[in-house]
Amino acid sequence: MTENAVATLESPRLAPLRAATFHHLGIQTADLDNCVSWYQDFFGCKENWSLEEFSELTTSRLPGIVKLVELRAGGTRFHLFERAGEGAQAPDPGDAQFQHVCMEVGSPAEMRAWQRHWIKLYESGRYHFARNEPATEIVTDADGVQSFYAFDVNGLEYEFTWIPEAA
Repeated sequence: MTENAVATLESPRLAPLRAATFHHLGIQTADLDNCVSWYQDFFGCKENWSLEEFSELTTSRLPGIVKLVELRAGGTRFHLFERAGEGAQAPDPGDAQFQHVCMEVGSPAEMRAWQRHWIKLYESGRYHFARNEPATEIVTDADGVQSFYAFDVNGLEYEFTWIPEAA
């Protein structure tokens, strides 16, 4: 077999894909006003835009969608949406929608500030939480990585972590 024939039988070499960048986290909620308020108060989000009219693709994937609000805190976007009719009920908080989303913080002091902030909002009585569970304690692993976990008003779990340079 000639060299050219061998080359045509081999798999083509593909350029490596550029790593995708996280754009937003889509969160379905049964109480949009409660959810928007909590994300604004907890993460300090600002509303970028909202929609009440949707493409055919969106309505086929999310039947009954009535409103979507994009909130943004720094470079992190949250797409909060509510549905009517089919799919309007919030999932059971114990059912896995995703296991958790991890948010990296800049220092142990910032970690403690996020935890205190979550506790303050949780104890304020201003929000209905699908999971009546407090934030976890801050733990430190063998590499010095610190983290704690807490749920949003829908029962979605967030991890906050600080990773020292040595880790």
